Amino acid sequence: MTARQRPLIVGLGEILWDVFPDGAKFGGAPANFASHAAALGGDVRMVSGVGRDELGDAALRTLAEKHLDTQFIQRPPGFPTGAVQVSVDSAGHPTYEFGRDEAWDHLQWSHELAQLAEQADAVCFGSLGQRGELSRQTIQRFVAATRPGCLRIFDINLRPPFVHLPIVDESLELATVLKLNDDELPVLAERYDLHGTQIKQLQSLAKRFSLQTVVLTRGAVGSLLLHGDEVSELPAQQVNVNDTVGAGDAFTAAVTLGLLRGLPLDTINRHASRVAAFVCTQTGATPQLPDKLRSQETFTE
Repeated sequence: MTARQRPLIVGLGEILWDVFPDGAKFGGAPANFASHAAALGGDVRMVSGVGRDELGDAALRTLAEKHLDTQFIQRPPGFPTGAVQVSVDSAGHPTYEFGRDEAWDHLQWSHELAQLAEQADAVCFGSLGQRGELSRQTIQRFVAATRPGCLRIFDINLRPPFVHLPIVDESLELATVLKLNDDELPVLAERYDLHGTQIKQLQSLAKRFSLQTVVLTRGAVGSLLLHGDEVSELPAQQVNVNDTVGAGDAFTAAVTLGLLRGLPLDTINRHASRVAAFVCTQTGATPQLPDKLRSQETFTE
């Protein structure tokens, strides 16, 4: 980490409005991650695109309210702000119907982005944000431009029909940290011929792609973190689930802050589980976190 008081963290990729049956809520995995990282104490920048429309204006206001710097949000003319129709089943699990050719698909490289990449302590990116060729090039160029020691967090975030496994290959080659869930691990296991227990599969991934940390979320079963030779496996926090939208992004944000602070792996895992569990009790991806989850003391309990 650099000498600044708070780590500089970048969310890189899509900004979307999740349209639920009862209305629209701010979302997009990198934006959710960025919002939670800011709530947990990071100095956060969001790099994305929104349209020159009412939803774009609302997205910028929402980010500002969440104390995120919006100077790197581009507004390409002629493309709408992203929106996705969300359906939630009786168990709280969401399904998504994405729009196409939206503002976040047209992210342009710039000198300002190059400077930001050089300063970042951590950057989180996914595969969905790379569905458009221009944004794919910009995202990968940004990640590659980060300095040695920057956490390059690939939150794989497979969202059919936008699953293009060569992009996953390229992203894993760039990453130092991988975040995935128990639906995504079998996809990687088949592609990379992984065998054995989940721990063995994650160890194989870490070795193949020189990953320093691998994070596996497993819903109600719990979470599994690998960091070098260390393993942390914990059960899920028991809560009444409203919906699970954004819970994985909150988990990733808490893990990122924990890694940047050099905390023990079990401490990181436990706190990330608490944050994600709280999000599951709320509607929408980025509810305001209670003070007990945001405080520095929570990380070290």
